[in-house]
Amino acid sequence: MLIEVKVPALAESVPDATLLNWYKQVGERVERGENLIDLETDKVTLEVAAPEGGVVKEIRYQTGEVVLTNDILAVIDTDAVATSAGAPVAAPAPASAPASAPQAGPAARKLAAEAGVDTTSIAGSGKDGRVTKGDVLAATSKAAPAPAAVPVPTPIRDVQPQAVAVAGRVEERVPMTRLRKRTAERLLTAQRDNALLTTFNEVNMQPVMDLRNRFKGDFEDRYGVKLGFMSFFVKAAVEALKKFPVVNASVDGDDIIYHGFFDIGVAVGSERGLVVPILRDVEHMTFAEIERRIRDFGERARDGKLTIDELTGGTFTISNGGVYGSLVSTPIINPPQSAILGMHKIQDRPVAENGQVVIRPMMYLALSYDHRIIDGREAVQCLDAIRRMLEDPTRMLLEI
Repeated sequence: MLIEVKVPALAESVPDATLLNWYKQVGERVERGENLIDLETDKVTLEVAAPEGGVVKEIRYQTGEVVLTNDILAVIDTDAVATSAGAPVAAPAPASAPASAPQAGPAARKLAAEAGVDTTSIAGSGKDGRVTKGDVLAATSKAAPAPAAVPVPTPIRDVQPQAVAVAGRVEERVPMTRLRKRTAERLLTAQRDNALLTTFNEVNMQPVMDLRNRFKGDFEDRYGVKLGFMSFFVKAAVEALKKFPVVNASVDGDDIIYHGFFDIGVAVGSERGLVVPILRDVEHMTFAEIERRIRDFGERARDGKLTIDELTGGTFTISNGGVYGSLVSTPIINPPQSAILGMHKIQDRPVAENGQVVIRPMMYLALSYDHRIIDGREAVQCLDAIRRMLEDPTRMLLEI
C-alpha cells in the first residue's frame, strides 16, 4: 500500500513551512513513528513522523522548499517491507559522485565545489559517514593553511552557505532562519508601531533568597522540581497586573482589549533563537506548577519540541537577561502585548537601610510599555508593586 506523508495542519498565524532536513532518502526503510523530516515555521521546528513503516518510494519536496498544510511531502510503500524480508533498501548514490563515495549533504557538496575539494577524499564525521560542511572546511584549511587559525561560525541548520577564502581569511554567508527573520520583523514592527518607553526600579532580592534557601530542599522533595526565582516573578507580576489591568491589555485598532485572564510569556533562549512559550491562566497555578512548566519549556525549547499553540498568544511577557550577565537593559514588547518585564543580574551593592549603609543582593528591574494606552504613572506604580511583592513575598500569599 502507498501511504502519503503530508504537512501537518499549521496554525492560522503560520501560513507555510520550510523543509529543513530529510532523515531518509528514496529507497531507504523507515519505521512507523520514526522522524522523516523537520519543518521550520516562523515559530517552531516540527517533526514529521512516518505514519506507517515501509520504504520511501518518493520525495516530492527538497530541503529549503516552502510547503503548505496538507502538501504531500513523500510517499511510503508499506508492501516493500514485507517483500524485502525486513532488510533495508539502499538509497541510490548521488549522480554527482561515484557509488563508493561517502554521502554528502547539498550544502557540503556546494561548498566543496566552490573550494575545489573532492568529497570522495574526505572522511565524513556525520551520521553513517556523511560528509558535513565542517569536514569540507577542515579539508580546505589543511590544503591551504592560514597564518593563524580563524574561527568559522557554524550555521544552526543545514543551509547552503557561500564561503569565500581570501589569503586564509574565511567568511561565510548564511541565510537567516525563518525564526530569526520573523523575530527581526516583529522587533522592527514593535518599534515602529508602538510608543515605547521603559521605566526602571531595583529590588532587594534578600527576602526571596532567604525564603528560597529555607524551603528549597523541602520544595524539591515534595514536588520533584527546584524552586527558582522565576515563579516568584510570575506570581508578583500577576498580582501587580490585577491592580493595573491596562498593563495586561492590548491594542486592537482604536480599541483597548482588557484581558480577564493572565497568560504570561516566559522568554527562553535556544540555539535557534529567542522563543516565548506561554503560561496560560497562570493566576490559578501554584509555585510548583509554574516551575514545572518553565523547566519543561526550557528543555523542549532546546530540542525544538515546542508546539505552535504554546508560542501563540500571551498578555504579558517576562524576560530574564540576568542569566546571561546583563545588569540592565530595555526589553522590547511582544505585540499585541503592551508591556514586558525585564529581569537582570543579581549583584551585591551598598544600599541605605534605616540610616545605615549595608550590602544587599540587588536586581535592576525594567518595564517597557506602550505609552499609547499605558500612562507613566500606571507603569511606574505597576513596577513598584512588583518590587514590593518581591521584597515582602507574604504579600503574594495574601494577595495584597
